Amino acid sequence: MTMMEPRKHGDASDGTVGGRQSRFEGNMKVMGTATYALEYPVENLAYAVLVQSTIPAGRVVKVDTSAALAMPGVLLVLTPEDDLGLRLGGDWGGNRPAEGPYYPLPREVQFNGQSIAAVVAESREQATEAARLVRVTYEQSKHVADLNDPNAGEGKLMDPLSSSWGDAEAALAASPVRIDAEYSTPREYHVAMEPHGLTAKWDGDQLTIWEPSQWSHGMARMYSEWFDMPYENVRIISPFIGGGFGSKGQPLAYGAVAIAAARKLGRPVKLAVTRPQNFTSYGGRAATRQKISLGATEDGILQAIIHRGASETSIYADWPEQTGAATSILYKVENFSSQHRIVPVNSVTPGALRGPGKNPSAYGIECAMEELAYKLGMDPLEIRLKNYADHDYQSGKPWSTRRLREALTEGAEAFGWSRRSHAPRSMRDGKTLIGWGIGCGTFPVIRAPSEAMIRILANGRVEVVSGAIDMGQGTYTILAQSAAEVFGIPVEQVEVHLGDSRLPGSAIAGGSMLAGSIMGAVHKAAVAARDELIGLALSDANSPFRDTGANTLNFAEGRIAAPRGETPSLTLAELMSALKREEIEVRRNTLPDGANAQEQLQAWTTMAKVQGPTMGDYSMHSWCAHFAEVRVDEDFGTVRVSRMVSAFDCGRLYNPRLVESQWWGGIIMGIGQALLEEGLVDPRNGRTVNNNIGDYLVPTNSDIPDIQVISVGVPDRHASALGGKGVGEVGIVGVAPAIANAVFHATGKRIRDLPITLEKLL
Repeated sequence: MTMMEPRKHGDASDGTVGGRQSRFEGNMKVMGTATYALEYPVENLAYAVLVQSTIPAGRVVKVDTSAALAMPGVLLVLTPEDDLGLRLGGDWGGNRPAEGPYYPLPREVQFNGQSIAAVVAESREQATEAARLVRVTYEQSKHVADLNDPNAGEGKLMDPLSSSWGDAEAALAASPVRIDAEYSTPREYHVAMEPHGLTAKWDGDQLTIWEPSQWSHGMARMYSEWFDMPYENVRIISPFIGGGFGSKGQPLAYGAVAIAAARKLGRPVKLAVTRPQNFTSYGGRAATRQKISLGATEDGILQAIIHRGASETSIYADWPEQTGAATSILYKVENFSSQHRIVPVNSVTPGALRGPGKNPSAYGIECAMEELAYKLGMDPLEIRLKNYADHDYQSGKPWSTRRLREALTEGAEAFGWSRRSHAPRSMRDGKTLIGWGIGCGTFPVIRAPSEAMIRILANGRVEVVSGAIDMGQGTYTILAQSAAEVFGIPVEQVEVHLGDSRLPGSAIAGGSMLAGSIMGAVHKAAVAARDELIGLALSDANSPFRDTGANTLNFAEGRIAAPRGETPSLTLAELMSALKREEIEVRRNTLPDGANAQEQLQAWTTMAKVQGPTMGDYSMHSWCAHFAEVRVDEDFGTVRVSRMVSAFDCGRLYNPRLVESQWWGGIIMGIGQALLEEGLVDPRNGRTVNNNIGDYLVPTNSDIPDIQVISVGVPDRHASALGGKGVGEVGIVGVAPAIANAVFHATGKRIRDLPITLEKLL
């Protein structure tokens, strides 16, 4: 898809990497001209509406569709009786199970809200009304409602997520100071502004899907496997995404239903998931519980950490929310033991929600460190600095870069931490109790290969082309900055084309891996295109540079010249005209040299080539330290976050303005997690009772205080080619414990289960 030209903003240096260039697409979004996936005009559309189960477990015995089919405009009703001709597909890693059919509308009911039928009609209104008339007869069975259900049990131990070194049990027993505490977090949901959905259109054996996607290539591969068709016959178009946070990285059952309906009807079908259905058509963050034991010396040196965590998963798939993910790397400790269990419940399979694993893990360990500090009578900042990890004790490897100490000290200075009174309930403003708290966070550097194309056009414009996506994090903008810098041209001279699986391959926009991945590919392709242009300019008979004696050329301020200032000086358009070239096109990827076509396809469409933070000589992570101030009404127990200062080590910032926006977004989501967000489940029927954005509370403008963000990072060339580390996930990690610790400081009451609500404080 093609981005329109941006307006000019600020100094010219804003258009190079590291500059504060405004978003390319920002004006389009504000003016309403950005076309989202479900807004694409497609002729002859039919509309599909889902029918969902009303029981948590059992079996569909009968679906009576007669009344629905009799309604005006109804074209089709799909039920578990219909064989849609789908096959089982591969997982994120591309691993395919044994051959077998896939039923997106299954007969077995595994959770309340599972899609079991779909009505397709001439209009959405007709389909919605007809869906109300579908009658389902069930054979119900026993269910497990959630993690707190007495029948849930201890669950299954996940051995790959267990970690230990030293002798934690013995060291804990020998420690003169010890704390034991349990922490829990509820289900949380993505509640993206843009609901899920898609439009599907068949042209013979060619399938086009307009769907918000964090991974156009991977989703195209999964759809092709479901429908048993060549990958190249599936095209996903997703130029803009109205929020994903981890929920739009793979196809879901409703997508298969809509595509199958379009094939049956021979016409395009649109399916927009309703807001309540967004709570059960895919999974949010799983509820977690964790028990943490810390042993320390009387002067606050950690001797042992023992962590036992659990998270809920569905009864049909394993998805761990890794409660030990941050516990193992935040602090220096010679004796450590961590285990994680998953507990099957009758719920949709949980999924990735901003900062998966590291988020609840940081909540546990950062609250526990605060409790240890208070047991010792020690400043919470001091105990964190005293136990600073000089290397990764889990992997034994050195950090690539780790400026968490600087984040703590510079964040504390900006916050004014030295003015804090240590005792709980010792800071107040009249009837308002004031509390200050700290929470540290981390997220791994995850690396993945990507591909990009650069076109230099006859008119002097440069095109950046990739199947990567932009869901608000600024991909359009930073890629334009990268190309502008390489060619020494204004950023307004660059066009960026993204969001289409037919374009060059890209990593998923998840795990904070996209920017580092795609920036490396674009920079490599741009340098190669510039070198090709230089070669032509120095050797082509038509080039005015041929006889200058120069062996290279300089690109700066929109012009091309020989290094020693010899004439001539040309624009890109003038040089292309002199060379009589309509375009120069160069394609590069960041795979090892010699990767064949199959290896390239595997890299873009699966996670098989993804590298974790310790797959090399170093342990690579982003880091942060949050400082929170809360104000608690002494009479009513209401909590308001009144100020936050957060310092980050995310390496080199490709665009500080956009990075700050990501950090702010993560912090705001963390405020919601700490004080507001909680999925409520009726234990009688496993139904999510607050499945709307009126009852599932998220922060609004009035909930958000002044937020100051600080970068303490330095370029990390081990983490990425251009020195950046991930910024999108880490912002939320550590916010909730900072607020929980501030609430304790204000009130003297320790709340160990989120969210922190009025009734828990009174």
